[in-house]
Amino acid sequence: MKINNIGMPKGANRKTKRRGRGSASGHGKTSCRGHKGTGARSGRGVRPGFEGGQMPLIRRIPKKGFNSPFKKFYQVVNVDSLNRFENNSEIGPKELKNAGLIGSEMEMIKILGDGKLTKTITIKAHKVSTAAKKKIEEVGAKLVILK
Repeated sequence: MKINNIGMPKGANRKTKRRGRGSASGHGKTSCRGHKGTGARSGRGVRPGFEGGQMPLIRRIPKKGFNSPFKKFYQVVNVDSLNRFENNSEIGPKELKNAGLIGSEMEMIKILGDGKLTKTITIKAHKVSTAAKKKIEEVGAKLVILK
């Protein structure tokens, strides 16, 4: 098989419906729009979600829950990922961002207790889990809670 032998499959190129070309064409008079109604008018169309007068789905399904505008989102960092920093270094949001552990240094950080910490470092975070706090204190590392 060569590239010049490749073509569209049989029946792929259909002729377009030539509407409004007389009754003999099969698409004359109403031009496939039917008699009267929304679809027959010019500038036709109904708004998205309109179901012909039936109660729309968005109004039928129950609404539940509440989205608080004051919810705080934390970026989590596990204790074992802090081992990549040097001993006696001070780690804050800027250092975590540069290391690729968090996405943005503007958001709040929470330290979680997964893994083991082996270095004595100073950690600056907004929140710390109790397990992480215990592991940090065991090694002799310092913890600074940011506001």
